[in-house]
Amino acid sequence: MTTSIVQGLCDFIAQSPTPFHATQSALTLFTDAGFELLNEDHDWLIKPNAAYVVTRNDSSIIAFRTGKDLKQGMQMIGAHTDSPCLRIKPNPEIKKHGYLQLGVEVYGGALYQPWLDRDLSIAGRVSGVDKDNNVISELIDFEKPVAIIPNLAIHLDREANTKRAINPQHHLPLILGAANDSSSFTDLLIERCQQEFTHIMEYELSVYDTQAPCVTGLNDEFINAARLDNLLSTYIGARAIIDTHTDQACLFVATDHEEVGSASACGAQGPFLRNVLERLIDSGEALTQFIGRSSMLSCDNAHGIHPNYADKHDQNHGPILNQGPVIKINQNQRYATTSVSSAKFQARCEQAGVPIQKFVTRSDMGCGSTIGPITATELGIETLDLGAPQWAMHSIRETAGTKDCEFLYQAACAFIR
Repeated sequence: MTTSIVQGLCDFIAQSPTPFHATQSALTLFTDAGFELLNEDHDWLIKPNAAYVVTRNDSSIIAFRTGKDLKQGMQMIGAHTDSPCLRIKPNPEIKKHGYLQLGVEVYGGALYQPWLDRDLSIAGRVSGVDKDNNVISELIDFEKPVAIIPNLAIHLDREANTKRAINPQHHLPLILGAANDSSSFTDLLIERCQQEFTHIMEYELSVYDTQAPCVTGLNDEFINAARLDNLLSTYIGARAIIDTHTDQACLFVATDHEEVGSASACGAQGPFLRNVLERLIDSGEALTQFIGRSSMLSCDNAHGIHPNYADKHDQNHGPILNQGPVIKINQNQRYATTSVSSAKFQARCEQAGVPIQKFVTRSDMGCGSTIGPITATELGIETLDLGAPQWAMHSIRETAGTKDCEFLYQAACAFIR
C-alpha cells in the first residue's frame, strides 16, 4: 500500500513534465497551505510567524516561514526543478521521406538510449503576442503521446548491442507523423493555448515520457518515474516546509538549470536566494550574522548501488535503496558536506529514528555535484549534501525506494525543527 508521501510524489511528478510545471505544482502546494504569494517587483511587508512564497522565471521557487525571530537564522532546504531531457530547437521542422520531424537539443547529461521507442509528449512555456500586440506567455502541455524516436531494427545493424553509438543530431529528432505542408509546428502550439495568440515568437519546450509514475516490487519497494532527480527532493522539501510548524524560521528553494551548471538568473549560482534574504534581513553585518546562524540542506538524489554493476561503487560506500537517505561527501568539494554539518544532521536523525547512509565516489572515478557547493560559495552558509538513493540517474525513467521517500521526509522535518 502506498503512503501519502509516495502517492503525493507520484501525483506531483505526473503534473510536472517541465521545470515550469514543477514550479507551478509547487506553488499550488504552498498557496493551498496558506502561503502568501509575493511578487519580486512589488514592495514586501513581511510579518513574524507568517508564510510566503515567490517565483522567478516561472521555473524557480522560494517559500519561507518567518518564525518568531528571523534574526535567529533559518533552516533552509534546497533542490532543483530541472532534469536532463530533450528540448525542441527554435527552427525544428524537418520534412524528410514523407515524415514531419522536430530537431532537438540535449539538455543536461541525459542517457540517450532510453529515449528510443517511448511514447513521448511535449510541454513547456510559449511566448508571443495577442491581437492587441501585447506580449503574453503561457504554459502548455500536449498531455497525450504525440511523438516517437524509433530504434533501428537489429536486422539493419547486427552490432547494435555492442557497438551502436547514438548521434543526437542525426538519431534523436522526433517523428510527429506524416508531413503536411498546410500547417506548421507553431500552428499546433497555438491550438494548445488557452489565450488567444496571434503569433508565437518563442518557446521553451521539453520532450517527456507519458508513462505515469508507479510503485513496483513484490512488496511495493520501489517507485519508478521520470524526473525523480530531482522532483523527489523538490516535492519532499516542499512538504516538509508546509507540514512542519515551529518557531524556527525555515525556507525552501528549488532552482532551475542545475543540470547545466546553475549559472542563470534563476539558477543556484544566480542571485535569487540572496535577493530574497536581503529583503528579509538588512544587508551588511546583520545579513552576515543571519547567515552564520543558518544552515542549508542541499537535497539531491544519490547513486544507489546497482547489483549488476556493484564494482562502480567504493566497497564501503554503496547506498542501498530503502535503507535511508545518503549523506554525500567529497574531499574535492563537489559536495558541500563538512564534518560539523554532518554531525549536527546525524544527531537530529538519530533523535527522529531515521537511518542514514553515506556515499563517497570511487577514488578512480569523477564525481558529480549539486547546488550545495554553489550555495555554500555564494552565501557562506553551513551546508550538508543529502539525497535519497536511486538507480538509473539521468535516464528517462528512474527508480528510488518507497521507504526512502518517507525517511527523507522525516529527516527534512527533523532538520527544520
